Amino acid sequence: MTTAGVGRRARQADPAPRQATGSLLAGLRLARLYAASRRAATCLLVLAACAVALRVALHWLPRNGVFARQIPLIIEAGIAAVIGVTADSPFGEPERAAGRWLPYLRLAAALALSGAAFGALAAGSASQHLDGGTLGLLRDLAGFVGLGFLTGAVLGGALAWIGPIGYLAITLPTLAGHWTTPWLWPDRPPHDRGAAICAGLVFAAGLAVVTVRGARAWFR
Repeated sequence: MTTAGVGRRARQADPAPRQATGSLLAGLRLARLYAASRRAATCLLVLAACAVALRVALHWLPRNGVFARQIPLIIEAGIAAVIGVTADSPFGEPERAAGRWLPYLRLAAALALSGAAFGALAAGSASQHLDGGTLGLLRDLAGFVGLGFLTGAVLGGALAWIGPIGYLAITLPTLAGHWTTPWLWPDRPPHDRGAAICAGLVFAAGLAVVTVRGARAWFR
């Protein structure tokens, strides 16, 4: 065997690593384009602003009282509304027909934004007195986000805010009523297992729906 033959074999073996690198770059570009089409960067800026607002509110609000519970819930519902709206597709049905990676991108985006929302609010409430604590924050935020995803699947991504805001409007008057139903989870103690299960089921259902079919696409 000559050195020329060895060189030819080495060159023939080169395309595989190049193809793998090309596929990785293509996947990263696809994820970037998907995030840009869903206004993920704007959503992250809103999350950061809400985290700052929560910290300021917890610093000035009294430790006890109805506002100490209402203000964090309002911020959580607002964040969930923004996350729900990001599921809206600017391309509609053509994207559904051509995008075989859409379910994976939807799932990754939903989990990433939900995790970022929890992380931002947890950081904003660090060293402050948050009614319900981190456990209550996780439960309430998960339920709100799940409602946003479910509403987007029914009414369209642009109207996904209706679910979290509507549920908030129902929940706020009940905070002083000590309701026992776990489906009004913000009114239950943070260690209430039934309330955590209900909020978790809503989040899981919303995540499954937004992964499989996404937000409802209307004619544009």
